[in-house]
Amino acid sequence: MTALDPSVYAKLLRTNSASLSTLLLKRGLKNTAVRGVRPLASAGKPMIGPAVTVRYIPAREDIDGSTYSSDPSNQQRKAIDTIPDGHVLVFDCRSLAEVAGIGAMLARRLVYRGAAGLVLDGGVRDTADIAQLGLPTYCMGPAAPANLVAHHASDMNQPIACGGVAVYPDDIIFGDSEAVIVIPREYVDDIAEEAVAMEEQEEFLKLEIESGKSTLGVYPPNQETLERYETWRQARHMTA
Repeated sequence: MTALDPSVYAKLLRTNSASLSTLLLKRGLKNTAVRGVRPLASAGKPMIGPAVTVRYIPAREDIDGSTYSSDPSNQQRKAIDTIPDGHVLVFDCRSLAEVAGIGAMLARRLVYRGAAGLVLDGGVRDTADIAQLGLPTYCMGPAAPANLVAHHASDMNQPIACGGVAVYPDDIIFGDSEAVIVIPREYVDDIAEEAVAMEEQEEFLKLEIESGKSTLGVYPPNQETLERYETWRQARHMTA
């Protein structure tokens, strides 16, 4: 697994899921927002980090008994015990909201490991406890039943589906109060750079609209608006 370059991370901190979705769409990537998940607690700064993936398949009674949680072959436990610092753990729960994919004990281990966050298209148990840990957690809602009721962790660090989106190991996961976006690693450097420029331009366009100008010619900007923006941008950077 490869850590995210600190300069790229700093740029992504300045953007949001809507801008990232737009920039990915410009590259032909339409299906990038994980469906059905929401932050368990109020989102502060964005959750950003490379993906470590775990796939759940349906549980089977002869395998997923009470002792399976402590079995060395348990891929969920392997992922939690080995996740690198700054990475995001992403579960494929097959969109089963009524069963928990993880609980507070294992979430505590993720905090100790320095995980950047947790995303699962399923439920979470011990939600009040997890919310207090400060671990960014995106899920489909609270669910009391333990994961072994319905889930068997079949593998880790393989391509998975989460909320209808393909997630590959080492993809960059971005989460804010609005959405979780999956960014292919090959695009993240360019997208982070463009996102910073996009945020700055949109700041100017908001000022234009707030000054009373029509959205026509401002959003999207025509050549005249772009010229005003460039003058504004240069003046701003000179005084920065």
